[in-house]
Amino acid sequence: MWLVVLAGLLHCASAHDVDLKKVEGLAKARVEVKAFVVQDIPLYHNLVMKHIPGADPELVLLNHYSEELDRIALSDMSRSEINQLLEELGFYKKTAAEDEVPEEFRFSPAKDSPFKDEPPYESSSSSPTTENTSSEPNVEDKHTDL
Repeated sequence: MWLVVLAGLLHCASAHDVDLKKVEGLAKARVEVKAFVVQDIPLYHNLVMKHIPGADPELVLLNHYSEELDRIALSDMSRSEINQLLEELGFYKKTAAEDEVPEEFRFSPAKDSPFKDEPPYESSSSSPTTENTSSEPNVEDKHTDL
């Protein structure tokens, strides 16, 4: 009886061929992504890692209102490929995790501020000029729809 059970198990095991090269490639890719997560993510501004157990690693691109724009699978990419992708997308990478982010990269990779009322970035060397210093509103400032 044990001989029949053993023969059945061997038959089941031989039916599933394991591609060792594929398994080795998956293991290497996971090591690459893990190295990126541990060593590189802290250097990127506006890049946050959210761990979801059992999920394949993905880069999820969001807009200023947390609406999803795109998803990019990272599991088949090397660490250098992921870094190159982030550079192409416009993410700012600091040289050290504790470094300050320059003002012009505060909203990167976005091209502009999400706040419509915020004035555009001006360097501290430029001084604002005012043409109308009187307290009366300018003609252009008056609402014509009232």
